[in-house]
Amino acid sequence: MLPFSTDILIAGQWRRGAGEPVDTVDPATGRVLATVHCASVAEVDEAAKAAAAAVADPAWRDLLPHERARVLHRIAELTEQAADELSAVQTADTGKTLAETKALALSAAGTFRYMAAALETAEETITPSRGAYVTMSVHEPLGVVGAINPWNSPVASDAQKIAPALAAGNAVLLKPAAWTPLVSLALGRLITRALTEAGLPTALLSVLPGSGRVVGDAVVRHPLVRRIGFTGGTETGRTIAAAAAQKLIPASLELGGKSPTIVRADADLEQALAGVMFGVFSSSGQSCISGSRLFVERPVHDEFVGELVARVRKLRVGPGTEPGTQVGPLVHHKHRDAVAAHVDAARAEGARVLCGGHAPEDERYADGAYYLPTVLAGLPNTSRTCQEEIFGPVLAVLPYDDEDDLVRQANDSVYGLACGIWTRDARAAWRIARRVEAGTVWINTYKQFSASTPFSGWKDSGLGTEKGRDAIRAYQRQKSLYWGTSDAPLPWAN
Repeated sequence: MLPFSTDILIAGQWRRGAGEPVDTVDPATGRVLATVHCASVAEVDEAAKAAAAAVADPAWRDLLPHERARVLHRIAELTEQAADELSAVQTADTGKTLAETKALALSAAGTFRYMAAALETAEETITPSRGAYVTMSVHEPLGVVGAINPWNSPVASDAQKIAPALAAGNAVLLKPAAWTPLVSLALGRLITRALTEAGLPTALLSVLPGSGRVVGDAVVRHPLVRRIGFTGGTETGRTIAAAAAQKLIPASLELGGKSPTIVRADADLEQALAGVMFGVFSSSGQSCISGSRLFVERPVHDEFVGELVARVRKLRVGPGTEPGTQVGPLVHHKHRDAVAAHVDAARAEGARVLCGGHAPEDERYADGAYYLPTVLAGLPNTSRTCQEEIFGPVLAVLPYDDEDDLVRQANDSVYGLACGIWTRDARAAWRIARRVEAGTVWINTYKQFSASTPFSGWKDSGLGTEKGRDAIRAYQRQKSLYWGTSDAPLPWAN
């Protein structure tokens, strides 16, 4: 296993941060894994200035695109080689199952590899001439960019921001969540190794753990930071968007969700049962795209929900390190308590708890941040429980009567991140997918991702796009060049 690093990466150097110490805890046992000293505001300033110097260093500035791509390929290779170690670190830090964290580590490697390929094949544009000149459109790096990520899927989220930013020629200040910094620091060691091997400045990446109020705010507001990529809560996203607007810099924001999952009466119900459970209870429900509102067409509602509840009760809850575990602990005891408070509020609203609704009572779960997979019924879509993001293993079940009723309820949310549709009717799937207000729609599947496919949120779920070929361009600024081709004198020539 990669050692738990208690040093942080500041301006290309590994050292103890000058900020407050934060214990990172194994949520399966409550055991302290490591104490990481966060970055200070002064260290954010140091990292930003060193990053600006690294961007201007000819060794990086003059690197041709295919040469930058070679560095990204090397990062992908190192990440893939260390996938088991990265997986173990992330499972210890977040409680996720090893199967999931291994997939996330390989996803991170795939993101670096895809962005390398996209960079190799990116083209500039000769625009149509409207005079005696040739016009070109070219793209150049922004400079120093900030990347602020949450605790639920750190290594994959890190790659989604770092890879296109480096591909575009920038330097990155990465702020991982204070609860889960370990795998981001481990990834940072792999990236600095690739930069060192290539003879490039290691200050192109800093990994600066700390709170959003201190370190995150310092990154967002630093005058040298020319773009922000943020994944996290909607209210924090609004604050970042306001700060970015004041600085007149771009920001991409992947925010909250309350995604509808739809089961039509004509669906393959066996497939839908598995998909619905995976969509909300994998990652212990700690996912922005979690399918946390389930709409079932009334003719099959009672049968489907009855079978769903019977199967949810059988889901295997346990440590992420156990091979049979399907639902691991929540990331932190404080977050477990917040989820429990949401369920208590649902009860107060009149919800029927069909299963779960409390922490496991077995003694072996006593020290961990566990909460049983929970299914709620009896609430209208307008209830707080059906409108607010819970970010835990909690599913609200609602019936619907017809397609118009379904679409009205599905869209009656401030969020618009994702949607799942289970049906055998391709025409119905197309109609509903186009009518639902969401950035991603899955049809007869859920939680499938591709580095080549753009990901974005609508409404309060976000601003801007991650992934896809255009992700690199989002970390660049465009410049137009005019080349005069006429021998005729200019109008004011002497």
